[in-house]
Amino acid sequence: MTNSTQPESPALAAATAMFVEVLVIGIGALTAIVLLLIALIGPTATAKLAPVAGSSAATGVALAAAYALGILIDRAADTVLTPYRRRLRTRFFSSSSDYAKARLRLTDFPVLAARADYARSRMRICRGWLLNSLALIVTADLAMLRYSFDHRLLTLCTTSGFGVLSAYGFYRAWRALTVTGYRKLAEQTATLPTTSPVPVQSQPGPASLL
Repeated sequence: MTNSTQPESPALAAATAMFVEVLVIGIGALTAIVLLLIALIGPTATAKLAPVAGSSAATGVALAAAYALGILIDRAADTVLTPYRRRLRTRFFSSSSDYAKARLRLTDFPVLAARADYARSRMRICRGWLLNSLALIVTADLAMLRYSFDHRLLTLCTTSGFGVLSAYGFYRAWRALTVTGYRKLAEQTATLPTTSPVPVQSQPGPASLL
């Protein structure tokens, strides 16, 4: 009988963290799409669709869509930032093979590898929300332009300004996490002991007793 109190395996914990990470990114992208839809269909149609959006079925579809969008946004953000990320990496690793060897060597030390994975998770969230922030600026402004309310210009400017600051903040956070991750990886793998198989000791014999 399996013990229910058995600790969660590292693989399951990593998979759970990845799911949450992608979902967090996807929720922002889904929000931008909803705001764009509101801007396109207008206030009257939005009011009619509001009860449907609050149903359980719509919630399930929204979660599935957010997860799928999270994967797309994560890949898109990585593609956009890859050239700059590679330039940052050259500060600490002369080639991609050196970086791959360092990553492989770190796997021999689970505690350090877990910390590196956590840092990369935060980095991926920051780069995903960098794109989300830019998308939300545009879609939120378009949605507000379809509605008439007091101080609309002030609200538009405030929303846009906050969005720009958020995007810049996510970019700076991504850059800091990326540089710190490369630096720590280079320092840790340079000081880690070299692991090698333990030699098999032969049984004592007449020759070994000399």
